[in-house]
Amino acid sequence: MSGMVPTLEQIDELHHKIAPSQEAYDLIHTHCVIVARIARMLAHRQNALFMRRCTLPKDAAELSAPSADGAAAVLAMAEGNSVPTNGTGAAQLAVPPSDGVTGGHVPPRLIDEHLVTIGGLLHDIGTYRVLKHDGTDGEPLKFAGKKYIKHGLLGYEYLLENGVDESIAQFARNHTGVGLTRDEVIRQELPLPPADYVPVNLEQETVMVADKYNSKSLPPKFVTAESYTKRAERFGEENKRRWLELLDQYGVVDVKPLAAEYHMIVI
Repeated sequence: MSGMVPTLEQIDELHHKIAPSQEAYDLIHTHCVIVARIARMLAHRQNALFMRRCTLPKDAAELSAPSADGAAAVLAMAEGNSVPTNGTGAAQLAVPPSDGVTGGHVPPRLIDEHLVTIGGLLHDIGTYRVLKHDGTDGEPLKFAGKKYIKHGLLGYEYLLENGVDESIAQFARNHTGVGLTRDEVIRQELPLPPADYVPVNLEQETVMVADKYNSKSLPPKFVTAESYTKRAERFGEENKRRWLELLDQYGVVDVKPLAAEYHMIVI
């Protein structure tokens, strides 16, 4: 590690340095704080499952491989329906909801909760550079359509320029959607250098998943797992399948308490 792992104070300085206006800072920094909080919730749940892995029943759903079918069952449970079986119909969830998260599977290792907090606070820092109206021109804040897809790469470059370590800067680069592959960049003719923009470790993946639960589109809002599933489907069945497998791995977040705290709507 040759670069800086920023402190919370330094993270705030990085936001203020690039923010074109207080209005833009309030929107984007608040989103990053929310994503960091959700990422910690997900990481804490994953770590709790990991610590209990040796005491779970052998047929516990938490010990099976994540699947799209499993995600559908956990979504039903999160909505207050009966405790689901796993995709084979043979196992039930052994661990009740905790940390605002229902379901989830035992991860291969413990997740660094401090690292996901740093990553969550910085993941969207590039969005300051894709504002069409940035709060300085008297117009309401507005993101610049087709250019928006570049925000991850722009944030990554900004963090590197400011001495942030590569491992931290990658949180900005690798969080878009459920991960952009080189083939998808080429096929969709996206304005990005052909490359894989996908998480390279569990911490980055946790932040990517957490990001799906909050939207900066004005007015900012929280997004339920079910609503994001419908969004994911717009980009094809494979994209939806990847999201559902992530949902089954990490569990379903109850966003309603956070929405009430931040006075945001839920969709």
